[in-house]
Amino acid sequence: MKVAIVSDTHGYLDPQLPELLRGADEILHAGDVGTAAVLDELGAIAPTHAVRGNVDPESLGLPPTLTRRVEGVEIYMLHELPKPQSVVQKWAETLPLEGKSAEHCRRFFAEFPETCRVVIFGHSHEPCALTLGGILFFNPGSAGKKRFSLPRCLGLLEISSQGVRATFRGLERYNEGLPASVWLPAGGARLW
Repeated sequence: MKVAIVSDTHGYLDPQLPELLRGADEILHAGDVGTAAVLDELGAIAPTHAVRGNVDPESLGLPPTLTRRVEGVEIYMLHELPKPQSVVQKWAETLPLEGKSAEHCRRFFAEFPETCRVVIFGHSHEPCALTLGGILFFNPGSAGKKRFSLPRCLGLLEISSQGVRATFRGLERYNEGLPASVWLPAGGARLW
């Protein structure tokens, strides 16, 4: 099953998106959608589910979080992680965690459903794919107009009985700076 992930469109649907999203079984939008028109256009490509970002009006009727089960994999989506993305990246790079870092990480994990294997988020506009404690943390980056010096991109999850592969597709002519793909094997247990 192929799940396309977008975030931080801020009311702009890049003209490349319909072609890049074609063939997706569903689309998940990790917030800062901007307008109902973006959701309508994405919904014309594939069934679309979204969460409310920090700039989305309540009139869009989007929930702050969403849980989906796809091919037996529980996906939890929110716009902004309860800890900065940079902290989560540092934890993943410095395993095993000890002392205060380990305790902060345990509290961070308590924020997510115990059965989730994938956490999708946005907000930072910075693409990120990493595994920590048996969970894949995935930020597809921003699919909206260029902001900051970060690449514009979207994400793909390929979910099978063997596991989940997270990859990125760039929306710019040059795609330097996109993270490598990440593989989360099926059946792993959460460590926290």
